[in-house]
Formats: sequence, structure tokens, C-alpha cells
Amino acid sequence: MQAPSLLCYFLLLSLCTELCPAAGGAGRRQRRRRRMMMMHRGLRRNPRAPGMELLGRSIPLINIDDSVMGVFDSLVGLGEHESTYSVLPGKKGQCTANGMIMFDKAVWSPKPCVTCLCSKGEVICDTAMCHPLKCPQTIIPAGECCPVCSETASSLDSSIISLDDISEMSGDSPDPKDLNTTSVLPSSPTQMEKHELLPTEVTEIRDKDSHKKGKRKRKGKKHRQRHKGRRREKLPVPRTVAAGDEQYESDEDDDGAFRIPSHFPIPVPPIEAPPLPSGCSTSDTTVSCINAKLTQIPPISDPDLTSLDLTGNSITTISDEAFNGIPNLEWIDLSKNNITSPGIGPKAFKILKKLKRLYLDGNMLVLIPSELPSTLEEIKINDNQLHAIDEDGLKGLKNLVTLELEGNKLSEANVSPLAFYPLKSLSYLRLGRNKFRIIPQGLPATLEELYLEHNQIEEVSEICFNHTRNINIIGLKHNKLEEHRIAPLAWINQENLESIDLSYNKLYHVPSYLPKSLLHLVLIGNQIERIPGYVFGHMRPGLEYLYLSFNKLTDDGIDPVSFFGAYHSLRELFLDHNELKAVPFGIDEMRKLRFLRLNNNKIRTVPPERICRTQTNHEDEQDHSEEENEDSHLEHVHLENNYINTRQLSPHSFSCIRSYCSVVLKPQKTK
Repeated sequence: MQAPSLLCYFLLLSLCTELCPAAGGAGRRQRRRRRMMMMHRGLRRNPRAPGMELLGRSIPLINIDDSVMGVFDSLVGLGEHESTYSVLPGKKGQCTANGMIMFDKAVWSPKPCVTCLCSKGEVICDTAMCHPLKCPQTIIPAGECCPVCSETASSLDSSIISLDDISEMSGDSPDPKDLNTTSVLPSSPTQMEKHELLPTEVTEIRDKDSHKKGKRKRKGKKHRQRHKGRRREKLPVPRTVAAGDEQYESDEDDDGAFRIPSHFPIPVPPIEAPPLPSGCSTSDTTVSCINAKLTQIPPISDPDLTSLDLTGNSITTISDEAFNGIPNLEWIDLSKNNITSPGIGPKAFKILKKLKRLYLDGNMLVLIPSELPSTLEEIKINDNQLHAIDEDGLKGLKNLVTLELEGNKLSEANVSPLAFYPLKSLSYLRLGRNKFRIIPQGLPATLEELYLEHNQIEEVSEICFNHTRNINIIGLKHNKLEEHRIAPLAWINQENLESIDLSYNKLYHVPSYLPKSLLHLVLIGNQIERIPGYVFGHMRPGLEYLYLSFNKLTDDGIDPVSFFGAYHSLRELFLDHNELKAVPFGIDEMRKLRFLRLNNNKIRTVPPERICRTQTNHEDEQDHSEEENEDSHLEHVHLENNYINTRQLSPHSFSCIRSYCSVVLKPQKTK
């Protein structure tokens, strides 16, 4: 059994000895040939032909009898290099070229712009075809087979880019000494002309066109840089693929040409907007050009921009096209410029379908701009020269929540009673520093806050707030109101009105018929001499903040029942800068009082019972008093700038105050 086994082993060994050297040599030569091809021709493996090592375009080969024999991968940019690899003789389908034996499917370039193929024993050569050019002067750049328009010739057509200009622009040019740059190759027939030719002529043209498309040279780095501005992105181009053709898509890293039909027009990409002016900065979706000395809105093209701040420049006009490049703005600040009403185009803001906030403070507007987007939620046109608002001035602003028109020339004479009617969502309205003598008519029912400071208002009629049942705050400081010019039914029945500021008017008494829902009453800087009794008695849940600083209150002006209805609710009481000679009665009853100001009066002493309740002789009353004292909330008491002798103060004057640091007694005035 061992003899036959040994015999088989020696036979196999001898067979391997004869075959392996040849196979090994062939393998080494095959690998060396592949390396030489890659080194000299800068080629990569074609994913569509895994059995071949050459990269290029698949081109149909046409035999003499017009039959398709096969497909080979064409080469790009061979120059005058001949094949440098050797081919083993005796292979079927080999070719002989220039004294060399080429194996089947071998490709070489005998001269510039010519590519040859060995196909089953036949040599098929192809000359690169060039696209016709429409320019006065043409040149053949170094490293190219086809001419291009000269730099000194006319520029490209404004709407069409030629095929050569959009072909592949990446890669380095071959050495100029390896290229033929003396002749211009003939151009290929047009598509129309092909239909008029004989079948055999069409076959030849198809063969040439196919090889031409596969032979298009890579353009050099200089050419690529010249077109870099136009080559931001590649647009997909539809085309009809003929039978036997294959489509290729260009890629940044591909060595192949960007293949596109010559008859298909390519639109020029839009011109990029110039960079932002000096003094401007950008962050995420915001552009800020504050105090940048601009005279016009900068040409910006960025659909992602949502905020634009142009405060403090010298802009005078806003054209209809000013925001065309930034249609998604949500906030624009054009404050402190020189914009005039005639300088704003009628449709300047119409394109901004997402605009929510528009600030135009400190300009020279006489009218509210027209055609404002209905998406606006906030408008500020303070400190301009607005002198009228007609019934269409705020038309379409159904989503507007905040409107500020302070520092203008508005009055009841030039503001239509229907001006605010379109504002179905308005809750915050500022009309301060205008020329109103009465509360404007036609206020929206949704209004919650109204500010009319620094006007000339003399009267609050009983119909002013009939339709504003949600109003919460009214600011009327620095006007000319007197208490008898406030109608008894002006606001007493308001259920949501919590704050009224009547500072710096012409009031001599705390007004009666105040809203029953009032929590916050500011009467600073009037000429108030007295607080009528029970003036706060109808309020529910009760007044919490009462500011009477800088008035003319005297001891006789405060009755024992002046604070009736507010004892259980007052938290802050300001009576400073008046003419009081004693601490008013009733303060010791205010169990929720936290902050008391009596400074800058004429007070000489603080009896123990005026701020903190004194203890009585009855035990039950004493216990009740101590319990209430423990519950006192007083945290700050100001008594400075009076005539108090601090050494004579009773130790029980501030016994309900937890910390003596909260009592301010110094300095005091002396005669």
C-alpha cells in the first residue's frame, strides 16, 4: 500500500516543479505590468469591469460590418507614452503594433490624442473628437487635446456654459512636451446632421463620439481655479441614453470627465452676494451691523437668516427689493437711522412672511409703513414724527400683540376711532409722549396694558374703558388730571384692573371710585392734602401697594378710617416727602405691612402705640396683642430726615420689628 502512495507523491512533485516557475513568472510579470500601467497612466480600478485594471468609459466597438464586437475601457491622458509592459507570446487574439506583441484587450497610445485597442487580433484606434466652440479665438492649452476659448476673447454667454467649460476641472495637466499643441482637431457633427447621414456614416460618427467622450482631458489647476466660483455644486442634468451607451456621474475625486450632452443648456449659477461691510458681524442666524456707518441696507443673501440688527446707522431708504435675499427674517431692528416714509417702498416688507418683530425707533417716519406682514407680533415706532393713523394704517395686523408709538405727534384729532379695530390680539399699547387730551377711542377689547404718560390728558370719561374688560394696567403719569374730571363710572366696575399710575398730575385728594379690583395705586408727585375716609373700603381683595410720596399730606388730612378696607391687605405704604408731624393712625392695624416710608417729613416722636401695638392690663387682651405682635411682617421702616430725638424714643416703639437694623433713624434734622 505504501509503494503506490509514494509513487503518486513523486509524480505530483515533479508536475509542480515544471508548472510552478512558469505560473510564478507569469504572476510576477502580470503584477509588474499592472503596476507600470498604474504608474504611467494614473489609472484606478473600474468598478464596472472588475476583471480589468484600467479605468475609463465603456465605449462600443464597431467592426467594419457595423456589428458591435465588445466594450473596452478607454484611457484618459496617455500622451505619447507607449506600452512599457511585455506580453507573453502565444496567447489567442494578440496583436502586433510597432514591432511589439500586444495581448487581447490591451490599450496604448501611439501618439497624442490617439488611443488604440487590441481586440481579438485586430488593432482599433480612435482619435479624440472636440466639441465645436463659438468664440472668435481659440487655443489648445498645455495638456489638452481640444481647443478652448482664448482668455482675450469674448466672455462666456450670460445664460449658457459650453460643454468644455463644465467638463472635468480636477487633476494635474500632463507634461507639455508629451502633448501635440499645434493643430485644432475637427469638431463632431451636430445631432441634426447625424440623422441626415447614411447608416455607415452614422456608425462611424457614433464610434468617434464615443471615443471622444472617453478621451476628454483633465484640465489643469489654473483652469480649475478660474472656474471655482461657478463650480459650487453639480446640477443633475437629464439626458437620453442611446442603446449601448452607459451613463457616468462626475465626482470631485474622479479622473473621468463630467459627461453632458453638448446641446443641453446649463444655466449660470446665481452671483454670490458681496461680503458684509466692515463693522458687521454674524453669529448663527443673526447679522449685526450696529453703528457701522451704513447708508443703505447691505445686500445679504441668506435664507437661513432670522435676525438683522442695523441700529445706529445712516440708512434713509428701504427699497422693495431690500429683503429679497433674506425672506425668512423674524426680527429686524432699524432703530436710530434716518428713514423717511417716502423712502420706504410700498412692498418693502411684504416678502417677509415670517417677520414677528419690527423696530423703527428714532427715525423720521410720518406714517406707519404700509403692507406690513400679518405675522407681526411686535412693532416699535417710538420717537418718530407720526402725525396720523387712519383706519387702514394698521390693517391686517391681526396677530399684533405689542404696539409702541411713543414720542410722536399723535392726538385724538389725527388717530381714527377705527385705527385699532384690526388689532384682534393687541394686549400692550404705548402712546406716551404724544398730544392726547383724552383717552383714545376704539381701544381693542383684548388690551391688557395701556401707557399714556407725558400727554395732556385732562379727563377720564365713563365710556373710555367700556370695551376693555381685560385691561390690567393703566399708566397716566405726567398728565393734567384732576380728581373731579375722573368719571365715577370710568373704571370702578373693572374686574381685572389691578394697577393705576396717576403720578405727577393735578390731584388734591386721593380719587374716589377707584376700581374695586385695584391692588397697586401710585399717586407720587401730586398736590394731595388728604386721604378721604373709606376710599379703599369697596376694594376686593384689597389694596396692597399705596405710594403717596412727594405730596402735601398733613396730620389733618389722614382720618382714622382713611385706610379702612386696606388694613388687612397693605404690604407697602409710602408717605415720605410730605408734611406729617406725627406717625398716622392706623399703621399698627396693618398686620401684613412689610415696608413703611415716613422719611422726610416733620415727625418729632414715635409713640409706642403708633407702629407696634402696646400691651394692655387685661390678660386676655395681652395674650391677643402678643400673638399679633409675633405675627407682624414689618421688615423696613424709614424715619430719617425728620426731627426725632432718638434718645427719647420708647423701647417699645419698634417692639414688633424683629431686627433693629431694619429701622432707619439717621440722620435727623435739627432747627
